[in-house]
Amino acid sequence: MTGKISYREPAITRCEELSALVDRHTAGENSSVHTTEIAQLSFIRQPNASVVAPAISEPLLAIVVQGKKAVLLDEEVYYYGVAQYLVVSVDLPLSSSIIDATPERPYLCVKINLDPVQLCEIIAQIHPAPVKKESVRGWFISDAEPALIDCAIRLTRLLDTPQDIPFLAPMIVREIYYRLLVGEQAEAVRQIATSGSNMQRIAAMIKHIKVNFTAPLRIEDLAEQAHMSVSSFHRHFKEITSMSPLQYQKQLRLLTARQIMLAENADATTAAYRVGYESPSQFSREYSRMFGAPPIKDIERLRIA
Repeated sequence: MTGKISYREPAITRCEELSALVDRHTAGENSSVHTTEIAQLSFIRQPNASVVAPAISEPLLAIVVQGKKAVLLDEEVYYYGVAQYLVVSVDLPLSSSIIDATPERPYLCVKINLDPVQLCEIIAQIHPAPVKKESVRGWFISDAEPALIDCAIRLTRLLDTPQDIPFLAPMIVREIYYRLLVGEQAEAVRQIATSGSNMQRIAAMIKHIKVNFTAPLRIEDLAEQAHMSVSSFHRHFKEITSMSPLQYQKQLRLLTARQIMLAENADATTAAYRVGYESPSQFSREYSRMFGAPPIKDIERLRIA
């Protein structure tokens, strides 16, 4: 506990420097997500408290440098704020909301996409402890150490000297991976890229479900592909994603249906059939349960917003 207290205040101080950089690079832009010349780096800026539309989040590191955010996964809510970070290690359907943001002090976040291949290379070099057989959750929130925030500051500063990006950015990203691999959540990060780990096997099946989400789900087939018994597959899937395979598929179908209705102006029945539902009424019930309103009202609300 003493160690955490000792680096918490310096980490918050460093976040003030990082937030000034992010604020400068995002000021005056309309979109909430800002890509940069560094492929893995992006910023999030939100001037008001708001609910963020649910989406499938791929492996990432997100460091909050100003404001506060809530993350919802399968009806569980978790909060993180300044000098705290979220790591998502498998593709997960996450809902979130900005709960502390004003036009004068917007919510600011640094996002870095995680590459399992690069992580694997670093793991091989630093000779980590063997991966535990038990699964760890596929996402977590932790306090950021000053060294991790320093990496993010140096990476962001490179945007002012774009000629240095090709050479220096990959080295700083590698250092960020290293900091995660020696931090308090090292076990969860290590399992992202360790061949044969439960997380990697479940992650492969998650990608299979994403590709084939409209087809009926056969748990026995997935368990066999993952080289697990059905009961073991269920247990590890839920430990990592906080939901069952069927719940995961359902959320994926509903998110996709929402995107179809919003982007293509399709009606609810058409969207339901396209994502694999056989019963429009069941689709409407489950949609209302997930998004808080029937399909038509929800899409109207999104368009007005």
